[in-house]
This record gives sequence, structure tokens and C-alpha cells, in this order.
Amino acid sequence: MNKRKITKLEHLKFKPFDKYGKSIRGWSWHKISFDKKTNCGTYISKLDPGTKTPPHIHTNYEEFLILEGELIDSDGKIFTKGDFVSYKPNSAHSSYSKKGCLILTFMRGHNIQLNKK
Repeated sequence: MNKRKITKLEHLKFKPFDKYGKSIRGWSWHKISFDKKTNCGTYISKLDPGTKTPPHIHTNYEEFLILEGELIDSDGKIFTKGDFVSYKPNSAHSSYSKKGCLILTFMRGHNIQLNKK
């Protein structure tokens, strides 16, 4: 089947995460099926230890599965390997990883970055 794509976790090619315009230190991604114009698709993020995501609001659903490590949300909730997290439209948050993590993300729309500098 020529329209099928298989992504092997051991062969990921991470590039700097630049979805908000400029790269965020310590955050990289491997795009699986991602459309920059609609901001919809699937990708795997890698956050190095100490990496923070910028505060943002979801305009549609965002869901992710923690593949490795842990991620701490802005309310202090800790997500660990195997946690599948869903954010509803108009939810706002940011995240932080003390130990680093690998995340499979399903993005369904644009985020609005808060407190842009």
C-alpha cells in the first residue's frame, strides 16, 4: 500500500520545535502527519530535562500520550508513561519536564500563545 506510512520510534529524526515561530530550547519534534497551515496532525515531541512549554490556549482539542519520562502541567499534575491526556477547546496551560519526556501528540487546531515576548 503506497499511501501508508510507518513510523519506527527507534528511527525518529528530531528537529527543533518551531511551531510558535522560533525554536524553543530543549524541545524538538518529529512530524508524522502535520499540516502547518491548519496546525492539525500528529507528531512526537522530545523535551529535554528542564524544558518548559510556553503558556497557550487550545482553539480545538489537543491530545497526547506520554511515551517516556514525565511532564508536569501548570496546575502541578504529573503525567507519566502511559498517560493519555485530552485538552478541550479553550483550555489554557503550559508544561514543564524535570526529567525529560517523549510525547505522541494529536493536534487538532491552532494554539494561541499567551504572554508573548
